[in-house]
Amino acid sequence: EFKNDLDQLLVILDKYKIANRIFDIQNIPIILPNATVKKQYSAKIDFAALKLDDIVKEEFLGLDELGLKFNLETDTIEGVPLQSGDIKLKFLFKIKGESEENPLNEKLISLVINPNPKDLWQEKESDKNDIFFKEYNVKDSTILGEKRLVVSTKRGRSHANVGSFRDDDFAYKFFENTGWSLVVVSDGAGSATLARKGSQLACNSVVDFFENHLEIEKAKEFENKIESYSKEQTEEIFKEINLLSKQILYKATVYVHSKIKEFADNLSNTNPELFVSSKAKSNIDYFHSTLIFALFKKYDFGYIIQTFGVGDCPIAVMNKDKTETTLLNWLDVGEHGGGTRFITQPDIFHSNERPMATRFNLKVIEDFSYLFLMTDGIYDAKFVVEANLEKNEKWLEFLDDLNGINEDNS
Repeated sequence: EFKNDLDQLLVILDKYKIANRIFDIQNIPIILPNATVKKQYSAKIDFAALKLDDIVKEEFLGLDELGLKFNLETDTIEGVPLQSGDIKLKFLFKIKGESEENPLNEKLISLVINPNPKDLWQEKESDKNDIFFKEYNVKDSTILGEKRLVVSTKRGRSHANVGSFRDDDFAYKFFENTGWSLVVVSDGAGSATLARKGSQLACNSVVDFFENHLEIEKAKEFENKIESYSKEQTEEIFKEINLLSKQILYKATVYVHSKIKEFADNLSNTNPELFVSSKAKSNIDYFHSTLIFALFKKYDFGYIIQTFGVGDCPIAVMNKDKTETTLLNWLDVGEHGGGTRFITQPDIFHSNERPMATRFNLKVIEDFSYLFLMTDGIYDAKFVVEANLEKNEKWLEFLDDLNGINEDNS
């Protein structure tokens, strides 16, 4: 009888120890790092470090509906969360000494899943009846000379969030009679109410100039100098080519400015209600836009690339084996936001601080893998600071990004 009592006492003691241990486990804090909706998540629960080695069975309830799962081999909660919130995960477990018939014990573990910042942006429609309505996303791909052109422009999130317009624009042209290829990019200033039209006018006017207003004699002189250079590649001939290039490109920029000004003045007569800003000093101020463009052509000795830039949009060329990327223009990036310059500003043509002549460039390169022209909407997000534009590894990272190596696998 005494032995039976002792056995019963030991059973009661074991049950007490198990119950006490279960209570302890239920109160041990298990801290999981925060997750984010639509972003890959992985969090390991280190049972050994938490001194939970006596747990012999474990599972989580409700992970599937969150887009997550529990990997028993690695003790890891992993997956891509589908919803945000302060989630209480149900962790079911059993410890050593418990009977197989006993139900699993329950412990609540907190997991905070943050909303994806991208989901917080709204996609509002802009006014399709607006006089200068623009499509939100435009893309194109074509053969340009001996190279392939790929171009894409998309309304930015801040614009979509308030239902405003895409401000940037592009244009391109292959001139079959000369073999030159032209690519143009312009970005309208956010503070200028008609900048979306300004960028379009800027791009189209560059094409118009080289298609219809380039002096034939000047163009012939330019080609003749290049032919001389192909026979005798001296520094003197290169300087002459460079000077002729600046003269031709300069006339193109003057033409662009004049065409935008002409359009602005005419519009102010027909639609004066569009010109009511107290900040604008003249009609063309409503159309403020940056402008970059590149002309390139293949010769026996390699490619000649002519460029112009005003504003904060970079132009760069990567050599054929991708070991070097060269920035072909300097950027107008002020010490504060809004420090950029525009093709619509008359003073850029006679600035002593930043002479117009320095905005033109001419480069000879044997061949290239990529010629990049981009607005600050790309440069700011992908390169962050101007110094990174001089680093080839940053351009290689950018190429990887374009090829889908990014957090969205896009």
